[in-house]
Amino acid sequence: MGYMEDIEALIRSQAERVEKLKNAPAPVDFSNLDHIVIGFIDGDGIGPYIMKEARRVIDVLLADEVESGKVEMKTIEGLSLENRIAKNETVPTEVLEQIKQCSVFLKGPTATPDKNSGLPNLTSANVTLRKELDLFANVRPVQVPEEGIDWCFFRENTEGEYAVGSQGVNISDDLSIDFRVITTQGTERIARMAFDYARNNGKERIACITKANIIKKTDGKFQEIVHRIGETEYPEITVEDYYIDIMTANLVNKEIRNRFQVFVLPNLYGDIITDEAAQIQGGMGTAGSANIGSRYAMFEAVHGVAPKMIQEGIADKASPQSLLKAMELMLRHICMQDKADRLKKAMDAADARGDINMSGTAEGSTAREYADAVIEAL
Repeated sequence: MGYMEDIEALIRSQAERVEKLKNAPAPVDFSNLDHIVIGFIDGDGIGPYIMKEARRVIDVLLADEVESGKVEMKTIEGLSLENRIAKNETVPTEVLEQIKQCSVFLKGPTATPDKNSGLPNLTSANVTLRKELDLFANVRPVQVPEEGIDWCFFRENTEGEYAVGSQGVNISDDLSIDFRVITTQGTERIARMAFDYARNNGKERIACITKANIIKKTDGKFQEIVHRIGETEYPEITVEDYYIDIMTANLVNKEIRNRFQVFVLPNLYGDIITDEAAQIQGGMGTAGSANIGSRYAMFEAVHGVAPKMIQEGIADKASPQSLLKAMELMLRHICMQDKADRLKKAMDAADARGDINMSGTAEGSTAREYADAVIEAL
C-alpha cells in the first residue's frame, strides 16, 4: 500500500502550492524599470542557428537602449541537452540562478529524451522552468490577415495534467494512474489575463475551451470560474463555451473560424490546439510563444529542435521567424511597443519580398538570409 503514501504526499504538496498562490507577488511594472536584463538561451538542435540570427536582429533594434544602459543583454549557457545529461538535472541549478538574474529571457527549443532513448529520464526543461518560475500563462497569437483570422490563446501553463505529470502512481503491473490539478487561484489569474487582453484590444468574445461535460470536477471548475469572472468583472465581454474536440474541428472550418477572437483553456488542451493554430498560420516555424508569470517571463519558438534538419546537414535553413515573433511578444511585455511594431513591420516586409523561401529544405533560404532581410527593413 506504499502508493497511498505517494498519493497523500502529492495532495499535500498541491495544497501547499495553493497557499503560496494566495500570496503571490504583484506583477512587475516594466514601464517603471530603468534597467532591463534580457537573457538568451540557445537551446538544442536548430536552436543555436536561429538564436544567432535573432541576436543580430535585436542588436540592431535595441542598439540605443544597450548603449544608454537601459537594456543589458546576457547570454545564458548550460541548458544544452549534453550539459543537462552530464549534471543529471533537467535545469541545472547554476543555469536557473542565471535565469533568475534576468528580467525576461528568449529561449531556443530544448530537447527532452524519450523513454526509449537510453538517455537519463530527464523531464521537459520547459515544464520545469514554468514550475520553478511560476510562468502561469502561455500566450500565443495567431494571425492570417487574408482570412480575417486574429486569434490569441491564453493557455494555463502550470496546472492540468502537467502539474504533476511525472508523479503518477503505478498501483500494480496492470494499473497506472496519473493526476490532473485545477485550482481556483490558478484559473482566476489566467482568466483575468485573457479578459484584460480582450478588453484592452477591443475584443468582444472569449471562447472557454474544456471538456466539462465529461471531466466534471476539474474542467467544470475551470469553466465555472471563467464565467464568474467574466460576469462580475468584465460584463461587456461574452463568454462562449466550447468542448475541445469540437473546437479542434472549428479551427479548420473556414466558414466560421474567423469569428473567434480570444481563447482561454487548461494546459493540455492549450498545448494541442495552439499547435493546430500555428499550422493554420503557416507552420510551427511561424509562431511565437510567451510564458508569463508575475516576476519572470520566457519567450520562445513554438517548434522543437528539428533533429532531421540536423541529420541532413541543413540546420542553417531553419526559419528564425518563430523566435523573432517571440521576440516581438517579449518587447511588448517589457513596454517597448514601438520596437515591437518596428520588428513586426520589418518581418512583414521580409515575408513580402518574394525572394526569401523559408521552407526548411535544402532548396530553401537560410536563417541568415531571412535575418538580413529583416535587418535591411529595419
